[in-house]
Amino acid sequence: MILPKIRDPRFITVHRGGSLREDDHHLLATWAADCAQHVLHHFEHARPEDDRPRRAIDLGRAWARGEVPWAVARTAAGHANAAARDLRGAARHAAYAAAQAAAVGHVAAHELGAAAYAIRAAQAATPPDGRDAAGRLECRWQRAQLPREIRDLVLDDQRLRNELCWFVFDC
Repeated sequence: MILPKIRDPRFITVHRGGSLREDDHHLLATWAADCAQHVLHHFEHARPEDDRPRRAIDLGRAWARGEVPWAVARTAAGHANAAARDLRGAARHAAYAAAQAAAVGHVAAHELGAAAYAIRAAQAATPPDGRDAAGRLECRWQRAQLPREIRDLVLDDQRLRNELCWFVFDC
């Protein structure tokens, strides 16, 4: 489980009673898509004919640009999850990362799921003796992509939800 039992109001948009501004919500979605895109090749190598995870990432980005409603991206998230079901390892985690990224428009806190699954994909694609290093490298890459406007929010979220996310943010 990657979502907390109690929702953090910092990840609930202002119009729904939280403190998350729309611009920051869109930045979270774009960053999550970047994280998922970075490991998507693991899925596409295993299933080159299946475009569901790529489509989910693209629709998550489209939502962030205001081009599609969040429900369209959320539906694509479900399809990306379905693409992962019979897979294992890096390919499965990459598809889950794509699904999480597409779901950010619906629930902003999915941003951390995209990042965590991407780190797990990088770890799973590496021989056992290098997995910790691969995870730290992916985590650092993700942090380098964080826009200034959401950096502190995401880093604090990583600290608070690190245990829920398999401790992948210890980088």
